[in-house]
Amino acid sequence: MKICSLLPSGTEILYALGLEDALIGVTDLCDYPPAVRDKPIVCRSRIAVAEMSSAEVDDLMGRILAAGESPYVLDTELLAANPPDLVLTQDLCYFCEVDAPTVGRAVAAIPAPPEILILNPRTLPDIFSAIPRIGQAAGAGARANALVAALQKRVDAVAAALPPVSCHPRVFSLEGINPLVVGGHWIPDLLERAGGAAGPFRPGCPAARIDWQEVTDYAPEKLFIDLCSSDLARQRREVSWLAAQPGWPELPAVAAGEVYLIDHAYFSIPGPRIVTGLEILAQLTHPQRFRGLIPPGAALKLDGERAAAASPEEVGRHFISWPPG
Repeated sequence: MKICSLLPSGTEILYALGLEDALIGVTDLCDYPPAVRDKPIVCRSRIAVAEMSSAEVDDLMGRILAAGESPYVLDTELLAANPPDLVLTQDLCYFCEVDAPTVGRAVAAIPAPPEILILNPRTLPDIFSAIPRIGQAAGAGARANALVAALQKRVDAVAAALPPVSCHPRVFSLEGINPLVVGGHWIPDLLERAGGAAGPFRPGCPAARIDWQEVTDYAPEKLFIDLCSSDLARQRREVSWLAAQPGWPELPAVAAGEVYLIDHAYFSIPGPRIVTGLEILAQLTHPQRFRGLIPPGAALKLDGERAAAASPEEVGRHFISWPPG
């Protein structure tokens, strides 16, 4: 079987199932595990996210969509030259990956059109349900079930270690800055499963643009910043916009130094590493209950004392590796 994955999450799942040899094409956003970089790229983004600010990305995306165009370019010649039997795609977010209708049009001309498997997870259980669907379509059903069982065991371990609900702090997650975007879909699910209080956004809800006032009104005790498609270096640069907003110093999370920048790969890609994202949140939310769950280099914590004396432009410099050491 030959498989083309147009989803970073689908690519990660295929590797986790030991199906990497069947993978004949990926997108330029597929970067994990590192070996995937040797695979042919059949889909590229028209937006150089790593080189632009959030405001610049938002502006360019708006212009592309207003023109009725796709932000992704599919290499139809490569697909036709080496046609896959199975294509993994999505119909959840036009920003994150190429959408299913675009893929359908691209493969329609192939003499023996491939099966198109559309994934649309919105919660953690949905993500776990997608893994057996991929496994079944790729002839690896037993391995897929075993993978889900192993991931569920880790989820259950987090749940068993949580304190009573009365001890769950108010937590808030941002996956976009300027414009402000609140993490939706499985993010509220992860926040609650990690021991955060049930917030204003419910599990499964779409990501949404919000006003800064909504953040200050909620007054989070823990603020997690995991900007979609952004590494920690870019997040350091973008956080200055937050620090310039009225009421930033008074947020309980800021006053207590409980602001964290977290590698987006553990949250924006609904694959096996999403459970690591849950474990990261659990340790940051309840450090007295969890240890050793945060991968090196995955999170930075606001140094509240130094940041308090810094200008908004300098706040990004005052995040330290977390946990220390």
